[in-house]
Amino acid sequence: MSIAELVESAPALMAAGRADDAAALYACWAAQQPDDPALHAVHFNRGVLLAAAGDLPGAAEAFSAAIRREPGFLPPYINLGAVLERMGAGAAAFTHWAHVTDRLSGLTGDTLTWKLTALRQMAQMLEGGRHLTQAEATLRQIAELAPGRPRDVIQHWISLRQRQCRWPLLEPLAGMDRAALQRAIAPLSLANYADDPMLQLACAHAHCREDVGWPPEFRTTADFAGRVEAARGRRLRIGYLSSDLRDHAIGYLMAGMFDLHDRSACEVFAYYNGIPQEDATKARIRGAVEHWREIAALDDDAALGLMLADGIDILVDVNGHTRGARTRLLARRPAPIVVNWLGYPGSMGSPYHHYIIADPYVIPPGSEGLYTERVVRLPCYQPNDRLRPTGADPAPTRRAAGLPEDATVFCCFNGTQKITPFVFERWMRILRDVPGGVLWLLKSCEEVDLRLREHLARYALADLFLDTAPYGAHTTASDALWMGVPVLTVPGRGFAARVCASLVHAAGAPEFVCSSPEAYVRRAIALGRDRPALAAARAQLLAARSTSPLFDTPNLVSHLDSLFRRMWHEFEIGRLPQPDLTNLGTYLDLGAAMDHDTTETGFAPGYDARWRQALARRHAFAPLPLDGRLWPNVVDG
Repeated sequence: MSIAELVESAPALMAAGRADDAAALYACWAAQQPDDPALHAVHFNRGVLLAAAGDLPGAAEAFSAAIRREPGFLPPYINLGAVLERMGAGAAAFTHWAHVTDRLSGLTGDTLTWKLTALRQMAQMLEGGRHLTQAEATLRQIAELAPGRPRDVIQHWISLRQRQCRWPLLEPLAGMDRAALQRAIAPLSLANYADDPMLQLACAHAHCREDVGWPPEFRTTADFAGRVEAARGRRLRIGYLSSDLRDHAIGYLMAGMFDLHDRSACEVFAYYNGIPQEDATKARIRGAVEHWREIAALDDDAALGLMLADGIDILVDVNGHTRGARTRLLARRPAPIVVNWLGYPGSMGSPYHHYIIADPYVIPPGSEGLYTERVVRLPCYQPNDRLRPTGADPAPTRRAAGLPEDATVFCCFNGTQKITPFVFERWMRILRDVPGGVLWLLKSCEEVDLRLREHLARYALADLFLDTAPYGAHTTASDALWMGVPVLTVPGRGFAARVCASLVHAAGAPEFVCSSPEAYVRRAIALGRDRPALAAARAQLLAARSTSPLFDTPNLVSHLDSLFRRMWHEFEIGRLPQPDLTNLGTYLDLGAAMDHDTTETGFAPGYDARWRQALARRHAFAPLPLDGRLWPNVVDG
């Protein structure tokens, strides 16, 4: 058999489901042709086949054989590193990738691709090992080498800087200035960086347009014309799509709500797109829904077909613009109604999300123009699990946690990406004026790295939780309030900046919602000097835990069922909302040119005026259509 016949026959066997025969064919050919000049390529192809089939030791042997045969052939080093990483040999994997990058000082054609691939693998491993500074430097190298300034690399680089509190955040990268970086930033990173809801909306839309893209095939409302008649006489089919229905902040929040739906009116489906490992939260949710679908291994075509076959009427996107999202699948329109809720704190800016679920505090009346979805409201936006732990046995002590026994302990267990220079400066002023006060922060980058029971139990050691801005505490706030720790917050303008205030209100402690950053500092100092007042607040929160709206999950789900019925009625009568995407590209250009490093936008009194002036000047240069947002008449001024 010639090598051309081999390269044709082995993949054909693989496609027919005969992976073992394909691998045996490669091995047999290699044994019979030990001096063939293309033998290294044959070993490489054999390794690719074995790795795809899950035979990691066999793949490692094949890639090693390719390297021995032709040490200057670099692709097997990259693939061998990936196999070794999957086998748990991270240090050896890193060595192989570093070999590739060291060998490629001169870059042309394929060699550039090989080096970029190796660098990406190295960055991923460095980040996984919490070597964030080295991972950031590796991503910078990729951004400077890769043609076209890859948006995903730039976005990840910015995210790593946020997690390290590297200020100022947007330093020049690969010839890109601050405005160019703001145009490329990921929506979630922007929510942590600047409380500018109009820019956040424009950024979300750009992500849908440029990173997700418009699918070549999709369904429209007209394609669901027969669904109204088909749904008569049966329950509404509600689907939840998420990668986080497991031991994750979202899973912890939602675990207690699924079996509370009105099963006489709603049939509940969960489409799980997360990691395959089992855990208690995942098992609990799976047991609470009527239909559990694992779709992580399904491509978009297969997942779309499954949802259409299930006849989902309302699909709730519980990821939004976060890791693990299946936004390309949503763009295909798997259901007549798509809802944005809980996973991402803001508008999706997409043409295929019809509703966003909020509450009167998160999206106050009058600010609906900052969202492309129609705003519908619950009494409290965030669900909570009434069966969450209330402590640990034995209870933790301040001494064991390294905390002083008699001091006022301020805490913030938000991720470090939420700490901005403005927040840190406020905290330092508070500590300066509270004698002996200490600030307790997470060492980890992800709050979900702590086991839930330990995480909750530790709250009892703190006196006051200090919220961040512009992206405040969400799950961490409800955890603190559940454990009786008061949360001090100051709401901003956008969704992420207002969730914590909503939770504090719903917990029955509105006096801990401040009117300004200065009021936040003054209130924290006063409370830090008055530990009896903090003890009284703790007692009040614990006493109200069983009755407060924040933890009234049955009431929340009852209202959620009502929202679903209203959405379906609007679809039945032909009034499904159509997202307004007008001028969002222009808003992105204007907002990206604004300075968020030296101005805390969410608290700037001239926010509306700044946008009106920018729009009016842009309209005078090239007329813009009215878009009905915050300032529909600006062009008439």
